[in-house]
Amino acid sequence: MAHELNPAVMGGQSQRPPQGTVTKNYQHILALVFAVKEINENPHILPNVTLGFHIYDSYFSPKWTYHVTMLLLSTLQRFVPNYRCDTEHKLIAVIGGLDCQISLLVATILDVYKVPQEHMTSTTKAKVWIMTAHMELLSYVYQRTWDAEIFHGAISFRTHTNDPPGFLQFLESRNPSSTTGDGFIRGFWQTAFNCVFLGTANEDICTGEEKLESLPGPFFEMSMTSHSYSIYNAVHAVAHALHAMASSTLLLRDMVDGRGLMLQNQQLWQFLRSVSFNNSAGDKVTFDHNGELIAGFDIVNWIISSNQSFHRVKVGSVDPQAPPDQAFTLNKDAISWHRWFNQVQPLSLCSESCYPGFSKRVKETEPFCCYDCIPCPEGKISDQKDMNDCYKCTDESYPNQKRDACIPKAVAFLSYKDPLAIGLAFIALFLSLITALVLRTFIKHHDTPIVKANNRSLTYTLLISLLLCFLSSLLFIGQPMTVTCLLRQAAFGIIFSVAVSCVLAKTIIVVLAFMATRPGSTMRKWVGTRLTNSIVLSCFLIQTGICILWLATSAPFPDTDKQSVLEEIVLECNEGSITMFYCVLGYMGFLAIVSFTVAFFARKLPDSFNEAKFITFSMLVFCSVWLSFVPTYLSTKGKNMVAVEIFSVLASSAGLLGCIFFPKCYIIVLKPELNNKEQLTRRKD
Repeated sequence: MAHELNPAVMGGQSQRPPQGTVTKNYQHILALVFAVKEINENPHILPNVTLGFHIYDSYFSPKWTYHVTMLLLSTLQRFVPNYRCDTEHKLIAVIGGLDCQISLLVATILDVYKVPQEHMTSTTKAKVWIMTAHMELLSYVYQRTWDAEIFHGAISFRTHTNDPPGFLQFLESRNPSSTTGDGFIRGFWQTAFNCVFLGTANEDICTGEEKLESLPGPFFEMSMTSHSYSIYNAVHAVAHALHAMASSTLLLRDMVDGRGLMLQNQQLWQFLRSVSFNNSAGDKVTFDHNGELIAGFDIVNWIISSNQSFHRVKVGSVDPQAPPDQAFTLNKDAISWHRWFNQVQPLSLCSESCYPGFSKRVKETEPFCCYDCIPCPEGKISDQKDMNDCYKCTDESYPNQKRDACIPKAVAFLSYKDPLAIGLAFIALFLSLITALVLRTFIKHHDTPIVKANNRSLTYTLLISLLLCFLSSLLFIGQPMTVTCLLRQAAFGIIFSVAVSCVLAKTIIVVLAFMATRPGSTMRKWVGTRLTNSIVLSCFLIQTGICILWLATSAPFPDTDKQSVLEEIVLECNEGSITMFYCVLGYMGFLAIVSFTVAFFARKLPDSFNEAKFITFSMLVFCSVWLSFVPTYLSTKGKNMVAVEIFSVLASSAGLLGCIFFPKCYIIVLKPELNNKEQLTRRKD
C-alpha cells in the first residue's frame, strides 16, 4: 500500500485573481507539480511511496504565515495545534517561499518541530553590477501594453537554471479543460489571457484552447526560470533524502506508521544536509557543511523583442568552486547592448586588454580587475581577448607562431616522394645490385679454392640473406599498411638472424678447420656441412619462434602519432609490444657478440684464407651500428625514426658484405694467381 507524504510550499492561490496578480508565478506551482510527478513515476527513487503536496498563501503577512505554518503541522483540514491523528498524511518537509523573510518566519516554528525546510536560493554575497540575482521581468495585466524595451541589453546575475526533459511538453499540455485538481489554472488563465469563462457578451470568453507559448515573456515563460528551478530541485532534494534515509535505516517504516515523528524529522534534516544528486537536467545538486546550496551564478544578457517577448543569453558565470583566475568569466562579444549605449566595454583602471596569444594573470594584493598579460606557453593558444587561460589545440592541430590560432597538422610518413626516402631506397637497390654481382662472381668461380675454403653453401646463404636484408629495408618506406607493418620487423629480424648465424657458422668452421689440420686431431669429423647447417637452422628457428610469438600476442599495426611531432600527424607502424621488438634486436645482438668473440680469438690463425680477421671487423661494424641505433632511435621522432632503422639495416648489412666479401672478390677478380691450393695451405712465418 502506497502512503502519501506531504511536503508543502509557500506560494500563491486564488480562484479569481485581482488585476494586480503576477501570472508568471504560476510556473513555480507547475515546477512543483512537475517535480512531484517526475519522482512518483520514477521507481528508483521512492518505491512504494507516493509524494503529495499542499500549497498555502502567506499573503506576505507574518500573521498569515504563522497561521498556515501551524496548519501544516496539524491534522489535514483541522486547525488543532500540536495534535495530529492522521497516520497517512504526514508532513515531511516544507519548501520555503520566494521571499526570504517569509521563509525565516516559517523556519522559526518549524525548527521547534524539527521539520526540514528547503529554501533553494544561493547566498542570492558577490557585488552585483546592474541587476540583482533572481531578478525577474514581471508584468501585471494593466501593464500589458507597456514597453519593456528599456530593459534590452541589461546584465544580471541569475542562479543557474536548466530545462528538465519533458518540462516544455508538460507546460504545453496544461489547459483548463483537461487539467483536474488544479485550483489555480482557471484564475491564472483568465488573468493571463484577459478573458472570462462565464461572462457577459461584452467580455472575451475563455475557450480553454489558448496557448501558453503565445503569452509575452513578462506574463509567462516556457523555459524554467531560476525560481522554478530552485523549487524543482528542492522537491528532488527531499525525495533523495527520503530515499537515502530509507536505504540506510528502518525509519521510513516507522515514519509511515506514525511513530517517533520528531526523531524522524531530525534524521531527515541530517540527510538533507548531506544529500547530493544529479537531477534529470544533468546538473549536480549538493550542499556545503552549513547546509547551503553550492551553486554559482550565470551572468545573463536580457534580449527584449518588439513583441515584448524576451529571452536570456548566458554571457558569463561566477563559480566559487573554480580557481581564482576562473571564478569570474565574461564573454563580452556575446553581449547585445541597448542601442543607446556606445557598445564599448569600459576598461579597467589598472589593466589593458590582453590580446590573443596572451592570457590574464591576477596581480597579487591588487583588485581582481587588475591583471598582467602573459604569453601563452608552448603548445597552447588563446584566440580571444582577455582570456583567463590559454588552451591546447586538438590533437589534429598545433599553435601558430603567434599562439593565437590552431593550424591543422599535415599527415606525414616516409614517402617515396621524400628526398630522404628516395636516397635510402637508391642506396638499398644499389647495395642489392652489388650483392647480386658478388653472388654471381662466387657462383661463376665456385670451383676455385677461395670459394670452396669456407663452405660454398654457407657463403651462398649469407649472400642471399644479405640481398634480402637490403631489399627488406624497402618495406619501411611508404604509407604504413597492415601487411607491411606485420612483415617488416619480422622479416628484418628473421633474415638478419640468418645472416649473423651464417657468420657465426663461418667463424666456428675457421677454428675447427685450423684444429683439424693438426696431426692426430679428432676435429675432422666436425668439419662439414652438418654442423654449419645445424647452427644456421637452430638460430633461424629461435628467431622465428620469437617473431611468431610476437605476431600472435601483440602484432604490429598501422597507427597515428599525434603527439611526438608538433606540426605533423605521423602515420606509423605501432610495434604492438616494444618488449618483443627489443627481444628480436637482443637476440641478433647476442649472435653478433658470440661471432665477434670467437672471431677475435681466431683472428691470428696462420691460414692465408683465414676469414676470422674479416669476420672480426664485420662484427665490430655490426655491433657498433646497432648499439648506436638504440639511443638514436629513442631520441628521434616521427618519420625520422623509420629512416634511422633503415640506415641501421643498410649500414650493418653493408659492413658484413664489405668486410667479408670485398677481400675475396679482390683476389678472385684482380689477383687470380693467389686463388690456388698452395696459397690456401701455405703457412705464414
